[in-house]
Amino acid sequence: MQHRFIEANGIRINIAEQGEGPLVLLCHGFPETSHAWRHQIAALAAAGFHVVAPDMRGYGETDSPADPEAFTLFHLVGDMIGILDALGAPTAIIAGNDWGASVAWQAALMRPDRFRGVVAIGVPMMGQPPVPPTRIFPQTAEALFYTLYFQEPGVAEAEFGRDVPTTLRKLLYAASGDAGPRVPGDGTPNPFGMVSRKDGLLAPLPLPNALPNWLTEADLQAFVAAFARSGFRGGLNYYRNLDRNWALQAALKGRTVDIPALYVVGDRDVGLSMPGMREIVAAMPTLAPGLEPPLFLEACGHWAPQESPERVSAAIIEFARRHST
Repeated sequence: MQHRFIEANGIRINIAEQGEGPLVLLCHGFPETSHAWRHQIAALAAAGFHVVAPDMRGYGETDSPADPEAFTLFHLVGDMIGILDALGAPTAIIAGNDWGASVAWQAALMRPDRFRGVVAIGVPMMGQPPVPPTRIFPQTAEALFYTLYFQEPGVAEAEFGRDVPTTLRKLLYAASGDAGPRVPGDGTPNPFGMVSRKDGLLAPLPLPNALPNWLTEADLQAFVAAFARSGFRGGLNYYRNLDRNWALQAALKGRTVDIPALYVVGDRDVGLSMPGMREIVAAMPTLAPGLEPPLFLEACGHWAPQESPERVSAAIIEFARRHST
């Protein structure tokens, strides 16, 4: 695996790259970097693909614009198009996890001329809500939904940046399948739920005595070093554009994802346990007519490319082989 910088969409993007053949573009989520795709990069390259995984805008060694409004989905899709142009690639398969899945869905929606297929992990394709998202998320006098907690600049940055290793240990473990079966009422920790206005997001999350077997100490340190360098501001700015995305996406209302699509999710994904999410997943064919049967990964949490690397790699390879030509 090689790392290099490319200029794309007006910013400098750090990419991990390996292999030759049809291009597969991998988009990570929060709080991750391109290192989250380490297993898929090797597997896809060995299977005959040219694999590129960028540090997304605001993460790792990729530029992080000062303007928080420069982190809309339109900017992020523009980055992906810029990467294709910089590589001289007319088309690619795009895959993403978490926020990367949202980017992948929107890339497929906006630019079907540049993407032959889309693999979305964790986050399903969702329709446009009738009101801005921040008006939908719950809050009380004592707590607010995590996406609302992320809205105020500097608040979550201060909490997460106070002890980066502990922050990442808690977030990565609590959203993983190792944290528990995530059955209602079973006490499985949830980092992406309601947040105490007094105590913050991290306080109630357990600090595991040992790392889960899918995350080595070296892997954790790679993430720690990246966030110690970049901070969390860039990643949090994605959440601060939820309402702006909603307003901009009005221009796309009525469009569907018409290229081949695959949805993959761990059956212990924290997102899948949210009320109504399984109904949203079941309704996706109306928004993505080319959607193949969803793939549910047993005993897997939110970080599927890391937690279940062989199954995720195999799914992307099989999909890419069928749709790259």
